[in-house]
Amino acid sequence: MVNDPGRPLVLLYDGKIDRRANLTTVLATAGYQIRDVTGLQSLADMARSSSPAIVFIGASPPDEREALAAVENLHAVDRRLPIVFVVADGSEALAIAALRAGVKDYFTEPLNEPALAASIARHLAKARRWPDDQRGRLPVLKLVGSSGFIQSIGDYLGKVAERDVTVLITGETGTGKELAASLIHARSRRRRAGFVPVNCAAIPESLIESELFGHENGAFTGAVGSRPGLLQIADRGTVFLDEIGDMGLVAQAKILRAIESREVYRVGGKKPIPLDTRVIAATNQDLERAVDDGRFRKDLYFRLNVARVHLTPLRERRSDIVSLLDHYLAELNARSHLQVEGFSADAIGALQAYDWPGNVRELKNLIEAIFVSPPARRVGIDDLPETFRRRLGGVSSLPAAERKQLVEALFAANWNKSQAAELLHWSRMTVYRKMAKYSVLRAADASALLPASRAPASRRR
Repeated sequence: MVNDPGRPLVLLYDGKIDRRANLTTVLATAGYQIRDVTGLQSLADMARSSSPAIVFIGASPPDEREALAAVENLHAVDRRLPIVFVVADGSEALAIAALRAGVKDYFTEPLNEPALAASIARHLAKARRWPDDQRGRLPVLKLVGSSGFIQSIGDYLGKVAERDVTVLITGETGTGKELAASLIHARSRRRRAGFVPVNCAAIPESLIESELFGHENGAFTGAVGSRPGLLQIADRGTVFLDEIGDMGLVAQAKILRAIESREVYRVGGKKPIPLDTRVIAATNQDLERAVDDGRFRKDLYFRLNVARVHLTPLRERRSDIVSLLDHYLAELNARSHLQVEGFSADAIGALQAYDWPGNVRELKNLIEAIFVSPPARRVGIDDLPETFRRRLGGVSSLPAAERKQLVEALFAANWNKSQAAELLHWSRMTVYRKMAKYSVLRAADASALLPASRAPASRRR
């Protein structure tokens, strides 16, 4: 089988036929290449020969030990390879053992498909796998949009990148906190070293110390061999502590000590390990309030909040919506080898009127859902997924939103109809039709249409 470089390759093993079929459907629908592996013993060899982006292991009680051994073998091939377990509901002991072995995430049955898709996307973004001729090059990262916010935040991230200080990024879920952290890293002097994201909310309290600081051989049951922690893996680079507001107080104290002392002790270890790691943290919580409530350490808050980046929600920068739609549409066109032309005027009006509670992540997920059954040319409202159309049903006064969109484009183009049409992704004739429909006229044009007796006095003189 020849890999398609345009689609990430997923290795999949699952001894349960129905669960494997379900996983295959979810992954194929999301656009990934899938290679079924018939035996756990074959996973490491397959990973060595095919360089997958991620590995899925469906683990069942009869092969639990073998599944954990397969994780060790895969890590011997590539320590950074993301491995995800899928286990039966109630297999908590297996899930904990898997996380201790280095599995990045696990899911129980029945599968939560949106969470699964989000996990895959997150791990693929972290994997940073390039073709052989591109290794060592930096990934292309950019903020998409033309709003004043995008311009100012881009400039500020550049300034923050130049200063080797801790950073706290705040904002609602889906606003792009990991992208902002990646941009800071990519523009810093640490860019040639690793960028290591850590989802603090996904690591159980009992495992957080081992995950972050590492462990020595025999430190606890299942600790086979010594293992570096994520902070050590990020040495000379950047560690991104995502959702740090969900971290418990005990772990907060240990993170604070590591930041201030610039050293860590592995679980079961007696010697300090020096660190040269930049820390960027992010949260969607109000940390000031969490400090007042006693849920977050004040000293850690002040230690993190040296440089502050706040990302505004998409509903407060609606002028970026069309740019984001175009960006992800082009990305999916390239990945799927399609030529979807864009969005209809009605669809753009509806999407700009929508409040996007999931922000940019929700918008990207919408585009991916559209490409499950893409239209031949332009995306209309009827081409949006049914569940999303129901959400749009709560958007009030779409014509009013479209009129506002038209007026804003005309003002931005200084009433040049051709330029306004380009901004709106409409035809020039559509601009004229909408102007007539909503009675949109510039004051000077409106005066010219009035009878002489009704024109303003300054024009009658």
